[in-house]
Amino acid sequence: MWIQKEIQLPAYRRGFHLVTAEILNQIPELKQIHIGLLNILIKHTSASLTINENADPTVRKDFESFFNRTVPEEQPYYLHNDEGSDDLPAHLKSSLLGASLNIPITQGRLNMGIWQGIYLCEHRNHGGSRSLVLTLQGEKL
Repeated sequence: MWIQKEIQLPAYRRGFHLVTAEILNQIPELKQIHIGLLNILIKHTSASLTINENADPTVRKDFESFFNRTVPEEQPYYLHNDEGSDDLPAHLKSSLLGASLNIPITQGRLNMGIWQGIYLCEHRNHGGSRSLVLTLQGEKL
């Protein structure tokens, strides 16, 4: 079984946001999969996806602080700055974290750790809504 959908996430403020439930609500067919994979691709170059802690929101705040210090804005060596001081750092952060995830599916559920969740990593001050392509493959229950 193969299913592919494109979904829109609403605009989020800059930072790291837990979006696992929003994604799962858009792909109920996942519950029919005995064993398979869900690939998630974000169709943007200034936002990214990652999997990490889903319980303590301070982890997401710490991620934002870390990446802002690691990839600072307004550096004199940046050439790409026509779209604002947050644009090139957003591209760099996106490349560091990645544009896609592959998550195993077992018995109709994402097979992740109990404390893991999917993050939308919004690296722009005003990024807007974000498009995700969800590709589901697997054997039906």
